[in-house]
Amino acid sequence: MSFPTQILPDHHRHCDDLFVAAENAVQRADWVAVASAFERFHEQMKAHFEAEEGLLFPAFEAATGMSEGPTKMMRYEHDQMRGLLAQLSEACVAHQAEDYAGVAETLLMLMQQHNMKEENILYPMCDQALGAEAERIAEQISGLLEHAHA
Repeated sequence: MSFPTQILPDHHRHCDDLFVAAENAVQRADWVAVASAFERFHEQMKAHFEAEEGLLFPAFEAATGMSEGPTKMMRYEHDQMRGLLAQLSEACVAHQAEDYAGVAETLLMLMQQHNMKEENILYPMCDQALGAEAERIAEQISGLLEHAHA
Protein backbone atom coordinates (compact mmCIF):
# COMPACT_ATOMS: atom_id res chain seq x y z
CA MET A 1 0.00 0.00 0.00
CA SER A 2 1.20 3.50 -0.85
CA PHE A 3 0.48 6.30 1.58
CA PRO A 4 0.53 9.99 0.67
CA THR A 5 2.96 10.41 3.50
CA GLN A 6 5.47 8.14 1.76
CA ILE A 7 5.36 10.31 -1.37
CA LEU A 8 5.62 13.75 0.25
CA PRO A 9 8.93 13.33 2.16
CA ASP A 10 10.58 12.32 -1.12
CA HIS A 11 9.15 15.45 -2.68
CA HIS A 12 10.58 17.50 0.21
CA ARG A 13 14.04 16.17 -0.78
CA HIS A 14 13.37 16.96 -4.45
CA CYS A 15 12.47 20.55 -3.55
CA ASP A 16 15.58 20.77 -1.35
CA ASP A 17 17.75 19.70 -4.30
CA LEU A 18 16.16 22.33 -6.55
CA PHE A 19 16.68 24.97 -3.84
CA VAL A 20 20.40 24.10 -3.68
CA ALA A 21 20.71 24.27 -7.48
CA ALA A 22 19.25 27.79 -7.48
CA GLU A 23 21.52 28.87 -4.61
CA ASN A 24 24.58 27.51 -6.39
CA ALA A 25 23.68 29.46 -9.53
CA VAL A 26 23.31 32.63 -7.42
CA GLN A 27 26.77 32.08 -5.95
CA ARG A 28 28.17 31.83 -9.50
CA ALA A 29 26.19 34.96 -10.48
CA ASP A 30 24.85 32.98 -13.44
CA TRP A 31 21.52 34.79 -13.60
CA VAL A 32 20.24 32.82 -16.59
CA ALA A 33 20.78 29.61 -14.61
CA VAL A 34 19.31 31.25 -11.50
CA ALA A 35 16.11 32.14 -13.34
CA SER A 36 15.70 28.59 -14.65
CA ALA A 37 16.63 26.85 -11.39
CA PHE A 38 14.49 29.13 -9.26
CA GLU A 39 11.50 28.69 -11.57
CA ARG A 40 11.75 24.88 -11.26
CA PHE A 41 12.08 25.15 -7.46
CA HIS A 42 9.17 27.59 -7.19
CA GLU A 43 6.90 25.43 -9.38
CA GLN A 44 7.66 22.36 -7.28
CA MET A 45 7.00 24.23 -4.04
CA LYS A 46 3.64 25.44 -5.38
CA ALA A 47 2.76 21.87 -6.43
CA HIS A 48 3.72 20.59 -2.99
CA PHE A 49 1.56 23.18 -1.24
CA GLU A 50 -1.31 22.33 -3.60
CA ALA A 51 -0.97 18.59 -2.88
CA GLU A 52 -1.12 19.19 0.85
CA GLU A 53 -3.66 22.01 1.00
CA GLY A 54 -5.91 20.68 -1.74
CA LEU A 55 -5.75 16.94 -1.07
CA LEU A 56 -4.04 15.73 2.10
CA PHE A 57 -5.13 18.37 4.62
CA PRO A 58 -8.83 18.35 3.68
CA ALA A 59 -8.89 14.54 3.83
CA PHE A 60 -7.22 14.58 7.25
CA GLU A 61 -9.61 17.27 8.50
CA ALA A 62 -12.63 15.33 7.23
CA ALA A 63 -11.40 12.12 8.85
CA THR A 64 -10.57 13.70 12.21
CA GLY A 65 -12.89 16.71 12.43
CA MET A 66 -9.75 18.73 13.29
CA SER A 67 -9.39 21.93 11.28
CA GLU A 68 -7.85 24.16 13.93
CA GLY A 69 -4.96 21.82 14.69
CA PRO A 70 -1.75 20.96 12.87
CA THR A 71 -3.09 21.61 9.36
CA LYS A 72 -3.90 25.20 10.29
CA MET A 73 -0.29 25.72 11.43
CA MET A 74 1.08 24.08 8.27
CA ARG A 75 -1.07 26.37 6.08
CA TYR A 76 0.21 29.37 8.05
CA GLU A 77 3.80 28.26 7.44
CA HIS A 78 3.04 27.68 3.75
CA ASP A 79 1.86 31.30 3.58
CA GLN A 80 5.09 32.45 5.21
CA MET A 81 7.07 30.47 2.63
CA ARG A 82 5.00 31.93 -0.22
CA GLY A 83 6.01 35.41 0.97
CA LEU A 84 9.67 34.44 1.04
CA LEU A 85 9.40 32.83 -2.39
CA ALA A 86 8.00 36.11 -3.73
CA GLN A 87 11.00 37.94 -2.25
CA LEU A 88 13.38 35.43 -3.83
CA SER A 89 11.66 35.93 -7.17
CA GLU A 90 12.17 39.69 -6.89
CA ALA A 91 15.85 39.18 -6.02
CA CYS A 92 16.23 36.94 -9.09
CA VAL A 93 14.71 39.52 -11.40
CA ALA A 94 16.84 42.29 -9.89
CA HIS A 95 20.02 40.13 -9.91
CA GLN A 96 20.51 40.86 -6.21
CA ALA A 97 22.72 38.07 -4.87
CA GLU A 98 22.91 39.46 -1.31
CA ASP A 99 19.14 39.88 -1.06
CA TYR A 100 18.64 36.39 -2.46
CA ALA A 101 21.11 34.85 0.00
CA GLY A 102 19.52 36.52 3.02
CA VAL A 103 15.97 35.49 2.12
CA ALA A 104 17.16 32.01 1.10
CA GLU A 105 18.72 31.51 4.53
CA THR A 106 15.41 32.38 6.22
CA LEU A 107 13.46 30.14 3.84
CA LEU A 108 15.86 27.25 4.39
CA MET A 109 15.41 27.39 8.17
CA LEU A 110 11.64 27.59 7.83
CA MET A 111 11.53 24.71 5.33
CA GLN A 112 13.70 22.49 7.54
CA GLN A 113 11.57 23.09 10.64
CA HIS A 114 8.33 22.77 8.66
CA ASN A 115 9.35 19.52 6.96
CA MET A 116 10.39 17.97 10.27
CA LYS A 117 6.99 18.78 11.79
CA GLU A 118 5.19 17.32 8.80
CA GLU A 119 7.32 14.20 8.55
CA ASN A 120 7.51 13.42 12.27
CA ILE A 121 4.09 14.57 13.49
CA LEU A 122 1.49 15.41 10.85
CA TYR A 123 2.20 12.71 8.27
CA PRO A 124 2.03 9.86 10.83
CA MET A 125 -1.25 11.34 12.09
CA CYS A 126 -2.52 11.36 8.49
CA ASP A 127 -1.49 7.73 7.95
CA GLN A 128 -3.44 6.74 11.03
CA ALA A 129 -6.52 8.86 10.28
CA LEU A 130 -6.93 8.19 6.54
CA GLY A 131 -7.16 4.40 6.58
CA ALA A 132 -8.63 3.04 3.34
CA GLU A 133 -8.76 6.56 1.86
CA ALA A 134 -4.94 6.77 1.86
CA GLU A 135 -4.39 4.86 -1.38
CA ARG A 136 -6.74 7.09 -3.40
CA ILE A 137 -5.22 10.26 -1.97
CA ALA A 138 -1.71 8.97 -2.65
CA GLU A 139 -2.60 8.42 -6.33
CA GLN A 140 -4.00 11.95 -6.60
CA ILE A 141 -0.93 13.47 -4.92
CA SER A 142 1.37 11.43 -7.13
CA GLY A 143 -0.46 12.58 -10.25
CA LEU A 144 -0.35 16.23 -9.18
CA LEU A 145 3.39 16.13 -8.40
CA GLU A 146 4.22 14.21 -11.59
CA HIS A 147 2.27 16.76 -13.63
CA ALA A 148 4.35 19.52 -11.99
CA HIS A 149 7.56 17.74 -13.13
CA ALA A 150 6.46 17.91 -16.77
